[in-house]
Amino acid sequence: MAEKKAVQLSEDEKAAMKERLDELKAGKAAEGEGAVLAKINEMPEPDRTVARRIHGLVMAAAPGLKPRTWYGMPAWATKDGKVICFFQGASRFKARYSTLGFNDSAKLDDGNLWPTSFALKELTPAEEARISALVKKAVS
Repeated sequence: MAEKKAVQLSEDEKAAMKERLDELKAGKAAEGEGAVLAKINEMPEPDRTVARRIHGLVMAAAPGLKPRTWYGMPAWATKDGKVICFFQGASRFKARYSTLGFNDSAKLDDGNLWPTSFALKELTPAEEARISALVKKAVS
């Protein structure tokens, strides 16, 4: 019989799981613009500035989405709580880029294959326009 090896989570992954558990325990307290802005304000630069801009873009493109935290990161969900998209700062997992991700409830389907997350190194007007278009499509 083959011996199973335990999966080892990194310290960053453990912290994300703990934050998610805290969010679930807090219930509605982890939802809302105040919770998202508080998390954004805790981020180091340049993640903080990028997250603020993405928050503004998402809210302008899809004002019906509700800001909330998700695994300790900013996210935007439908009124019934399904997360459509989320932002993960580069500092979260010591990555070389931030991530803008979309969950399966986002309507980004394009044939049999389409991206659900995007690496983001810099936020220029071109990326802002693309993000706005993606968010609009995701909620269409």
